[in-house]
Amino acid sequence: MESIGTWWMWAAFAAFVVVALVVDLVMLQSKGSAKVSFKEALNWSIVWIVLSFVFNGLLWWYLDANYGRELANEKSMEFFTGYLIEKSLAVDNIFVFLMLFMFFGVPIEYQKRVLILGIIGAIVLRAVMILIGAWLISQFHWVLYLFGLFLLVTGIKMLMMAEAESDLQKNPLLKWMRGHFRITDTFHGEKFMVMKDGVRWFTPLFVVMVMIGITDVIFAVDSIPAIFAITLDPFIVLTSNVFAILGLRAMYFMLADLSDRFHLLKYGLAFILIFIGIKMLLLDIYKIPVGFALSVVGIVLLVSMLASLYVTRPPRKG
Repeated sequence: MESIGTWWMWAAFAAFVVVALVVDLVMLQSKGSAKVSFKEALNWSIVWIVLSFVFNGLLWWYLDANYGRELANEKSMEFFTGYLIEKSLAVDNIFVFLMLFMFFGVPIEYQKRVLILGIIGAIVLRAVMILIGAWLISQFHWVLYLFGLFLLVTGIKMLMMAEAESDLQKNPLLKWMRGHFRITDTFHGEKFMVMKDGVRWFTPLFVVMVMIGITDVIFAVDSIPAIFAITLDPFIVLTSNVFAILGLRAMYFMLADLSDRFHLLKYGLAFILIFIGIKMLLLDIYKIPVGFALSVVGIVLLVSMLASLYVTRPPRKG
């Protein structure tokens, strides 16, 4: 499959990701278990967003100088559209994380380590899945139709289940873990396991870590087909995905207290998945311009978030 990414571009991006994660880990270690403030989370969120824009600008400059303005505009538009879609899906991911932390009563000062490990896992997982997806598409064009159908069904299901309550007590993975592992009743700092009388016990934080890992897999299955509907270039797919994920931890602490304020966002995300699914299914009939797709995604996100601020959430039953 053709890609604008040269070997040195892939290497440079990989080095950037490693440095970014190391900086995040060092910052995490230096603050210990101190709570991340809203101001700090907002500042870091802005930093990650600015870095993504800088990357896209540099990409446009390089392509414009070496391949022409038309290709530069096309690829930078694809990156920005993919980034916006992945960022919007990441918001839904954040609300699932919040639900898990609330269910297990994880103190906010212990959430940081789980989030950064979850982000590392998400980046590795997406890199593998994107490379596999790119290979499948290059070998079997009809896979695109499966991706499109999957997104369409997922969007419709999300639309129908937008107000449904999630009952983690009935989660099969949680039931299995409780039946097969020794799990302590209380947290032991940021430890995932402890020894008691020579016997290894897992802490509730370990259970949360596993649940977040499974959530990463589920969201990767949703998000990767969505970005392939925008571009088939593996370099654009991976970079837009990773940039959206890198700011996930900061964005979590920024939005943690605002989850109920954006209660209509799920409807917007469902519509976006339906739209992207239709776009992919029509790929060989009519190719919807990337610019139009970007406009639709941006408008839907803006409308659903603004509407959430003005429409009162209906009281929950029971």
